[in-house]
Amino acid sequence: MDLNLIKKLVKILETSDVTDIEIEENGTKIKVAKKIRIAQPFQALPAIPAQATSLSVQQKEEQKAVEKKSSEESAESNLHTVRSPIVGTFYRAPAPDADPYVQVGDVVSVGTVLCIVEAMKLMNEIESDVNGKVVKILVDNGKPVEYNQPLFLIQPM
Repeated sequence: MDLNLIKKLVKILETSDVTDIEIEENGTKIKVAKKIRIAQPFQALPAIPAQATSLSVQQKEEQKAVEKKSSEESAESNLHTVRSPIVGTFYRAPAPDADPYVQVGDVVSVGTVLCIVEAMKLMNEIESDVNGKVVKILVDNGKPVEYNQPLFLIQPM
């Protein structure tokens, strides 16, 4: 057999979709084949069951959180929420060394300035839209606020 013929056969296998070639010449038989790699199918590992005790603890914690949230909502259902009309930075006072506009317990009327939300170097005064008593201030001074984020809880009068 000619060595050049064998090299040509190997090259044909490498460059084509042919997987094997077999030639017989003068009683000499030669077979050239590609080694085909079959991808093994992916076998997912079985899920490891969580321990029953950890599940029950987690379920109890979730239930407590839901109960707490529902009790807070029922207590706050009669309260009016003042929300941020813009994205910005929340300030309770007109200047760092000044007194805050309002404190918890203060009685406010419609139009009373509650805070400032700074957006793009503009100071936007946020005013009360109800008459009532400030029950809770929900944001810390100097913290960023999002659009429609609750800022104050006011008990209407």
